[in-house]
Amino acid sequence: MLENKEGQAIPNVTFRTRANNEWVDVTTQSLFENKTVVVFSLPGAFTPTCSSTHLPRFNELAGVFKDNGVDDIICMSVNDTFVMNAWLADQDAENITVIPDGNGEFTEGMGMLVDKQDLGFGKRSWRYSMLVKNGVIEKMFIEPNKPGDPFEVSDADTMLNYINSDAKAPLDVALFSKAGCPHCARAKELLTSKGMAFEEIVIGSDASLLSLRAMTGRTTVPQVFIAGEHIGGADELTAHLA
Repeated sequence: MLENKEGQAIPNVTFRTRANNEWVDVTTQSLFENKTVVVFSLPGAFTPTCSSTHLPRFNELAGVFKDNGVDDIICMSVNDTFVMNAWLADQDAENITVIPDGNGEFTEGMGMLVDKQDLGFGKRSWRYSMLVKNGVIEKMFIEPNKPGDPFEVSDADTMLNYINSDAKAPLDVALFSKAGCPHCARAKELLTSKGMAFEEIVIGSDASLLSLRAMTGRTTVPQVFIAGEHIGGADELTAHLA
């Protein structure tokens, strides 16, 4: 049975990490002392759910977590530091601190070390998240103990809702553009001025005109989508945000 350790102190562990091509020892004291920290732990870097949903959403909501008193967001996995660093770079998750629990000491101390030999993984972490204040666990969200890799409660939105049920997640914004397009630059400047983070899809490298036409019925750029709604070009975006 996976034990909920709310009210208990986190395990005292020193992690072996690499930074700037040098070995750096990182202690749990340096990570958690006098801080409010969100931790999410997962079975492995580069695995499907971890890469497509778990880590990206925490990275997206990092600003909202910070606005609600969270000092850092830590991703923990029973992987070595080279794998964790490569995964962080691949994910472009600049808002997340990845910690390699290579020997599984922290995970074992949390009672979350599980056997995944059937997948060829060996010992790995069960998926969970927790809110830690000054080294003491305030809240844990542990995935149900059932076969497979359940992902039901340890997600970023569940944690944010616990911290502040009135907190508003940022809107999903996507912008189709072309290199050298002045109207695209105007749309990006407008979104930035409103504090709205966006994903830019560049025609010719990230997508084709066919994709743009199929989605919008247009071939002109920019084309902006906000929360699933097609807004249109720069002038239409200006009117929408006004």
